[in-house]
Order: sequence, then C-alpha cells, then structure tokens
Amino acid sequence: MKDLHELPDNLPVPVDDGACDHLPGSRIPSVALKGVSDTRVDLSAVDGTAVIFFYPMNGRPGAPPMTGWNEIPGARGCTPQSCSFRDNYSRLEALGVKVFGVSSQPLADQKEASARLDLPFELLNDSRLELTKAMKLPTFEYGSSTYIKRITLVSNDGVIRKTFYPIFPPDRNVSDVIEWVEHNKAL
Repeated sequence: MKDLHELPDNLPVPVDDGACDHLPGSRIPSVALKGVSDTRVDLSAVDGTAVIFFYPMNGRPGAPPMTGWNEIPGARGCTPQSCSFRDNYSRLEALGVKVFGVSSQPLADQKEASARLDLPFELLNDSRLELTKAMKLPTFEYGSSTYIKRITLVSNDGVIRKTFYPIFPPDRNVSDVIEWVEHNKAL
C-alpha cells in the first residue's frame, strides 16, 4: 500500500525547461472553473493576492500505485503539497492571501481529496484544460490523460507577479511562497 503523505527517495528532480517564462506580468485569462464547493471561480477576477497551485492529481489511499508515475519528474507529491498549503493556511490568510488548487483530475476525485485531507481552500477543476491552454501551461501525458505540471503562481488582482516552476520537493513549495509574499507585500 502506498503512503500518499510520504515522498519516496530518489524521485527524479524536474528541470526548468522555460515553459513558464512567459507568465510573470501577464493577466490570468477569464475562465470560470468549477470548484469542489460547486461554485465557479474566475481566477482573473480574484481581488488582492492569490496563490494558485497547479498540480497533476491527488492520489487515492488504497489505490494501486500508478506504474511509472514516480519516474515522471515532478509528478509525485500532490498530497504532500496540498497538505502543506493546508497546514500553513492560517499564515497565508494572515498575509491576506487567497489560496486555490487547480488540477485536471475529475471533479469527483478532487471532492474526495478535499474532504479526506480537510482542505480549507477551494480546489478547482480544469479537466477540459481550458485555463491550462489559455495560459499555455506545461502539461504531460500519462496513459490516455493529460496532466498539468506542478506550477505555483502568485497573482495580484489577476496579474501574475511570481511563478514557481519547477517545484521540488512539492511539500516545501509553501515555504518558498510564504517567504516571497512576506518580502513582496507591496505587490
């Protein structure tokens, strides 16, 4: 049985392929995504500072390991990353930051993960890859599905101010985000 909260040793480290170089300073496109609370959120219309972390997919406990998933640089670690944002949510809130997670996995799977992990922020569904394509975000194929590579954005009033890509290890991303926000409060 796999432990979704622990990252295995010797995971391949993703490299910066320049796939997100175009994002800083750009406006988030207006695309409304359905969230786990069944509301629609247009990230371009979020007032103030938002942290948006894109991730491939949260696994399900007890499900068999996905063959070859650990060998894909940056694929493994969605649950530890989501939990690290959960565990630091009050700190982010104190900084005036709104948090969103986005993935292309089915909304039912996102709802299950959100409830199981007790996430205090909205997970948004981009299973049609509408926002992903509009932003030209990097993706990868696994089996017959397309997954969004792990990226974290900090936006202010819908304009991207900081891009974290590639992200490794994923459970430490929130610390980098908090440090950046603290040092750049006057976005």
